[in-house]
Amino acid sequence: MSPLEDDAIKKQPFPCPTTYRTALSYYVDIMAFPRTHVLKEISDYASDPEEKAKILKMVSREGKDIYQSYIIDSCRHIAHILEDFPSLKINIHHLMELLPRLQPRYYSISSSPRVSRIAYTSRPSLYGIRRSRDESTTPMVPEDDHEHKVPIFVRRSQFRLPNRHNVPVIMVGPGTGLAPFRGFIQERSWHKAQGKPVGETHLFFGCRNEAVDYIYREELEEHLASGGLSRLHLAFSRDIPGKKVYVTTLMKENASDLWRLIGSEGAHVYVYVHNVILKDVLMDQGKLSESEAEAYLKQMESKKRYSADVWS
Repeated sequence: MSPLEDDAIKKQPFPCPTTYRTALSYYVDIMAFPRTHVLKEISDYASDPEEKAKILKMVSREGKDIYQSYIIDSCRHIAHILEDFPSLKINIHHLMELLPRLQPRYYSISSSPRVSRIAYTSRPSLYGIRRSRDESTTPMVPEDDHEHKVPIFVRRSQFRLPNRHNVPVIMVGPGTGLAPFRGFIQERSWHKAQGKPVGETHLFFGCRNEAVDYIYREELEEHLASGGLSRLHLAFSRDIPGKKVYVTTLMKENASDLWRLIGSEGAHVYVYVHNVILKDVLMDQGKLSESEAEAYLKQMESKKRYSADVWS
């Protein structure tokens, strides 16, 4: 693949010359949900009038529910569209223009360099969808293929352990939010095994089902037994019918202990959930007003004692 004009080089979303295979593998996002304007564009390539009408119906104002059900809820990407509408014979050059640029997929390093080589944590998401949607990156790393190569780069993380090992640490992470904390716990356990004083290490971990989603169970229990992990607070939101338990529930139940660690012992806090619960702890246990609690959190953040990676 080469641009025919010099000006076209500036318009290409990837380096040229290149091959279609390289462009589709590394530069354009073939896993993205096709936007309505893309579907409208490619409908012109449908030789079957009925197929074209179905596509145009889906992208119309009246077809919002159809688009939601067919594309979003069923996790369909461009390959699914081509399978479901066989009369679509899209010009490859036009398709390259329509597909979005492939963006980096960020993973937390879930290991300590003192214990093992770089590791990452992933889980397939199968809840509530008819068709399993493979993530844009995870399928590129087969579990049983140790020779598979994937281009990566390391980005500096805002989650960093305190320099002094005797400083208490509180970690809050549901699901794969456990990933960076696994490395933290390995690091603390290693220092403890070397005979160094290590502060209290608390992990609040939550997932839907204990039997299905409790990742690194044996490893966490080993750290708990060896003392590298002081307390393991577990929340399983779907195991007991009618009773949903979340990490935020456990934080409320352990509010006094959290305040002791934060207010008196200078604990560092790392969270993968919204900070409103931590603010409530400061207000209830520290007897702070809402504005004072917010100021306290900002001060902790400025001193690198509070780090949050909030997602929804």
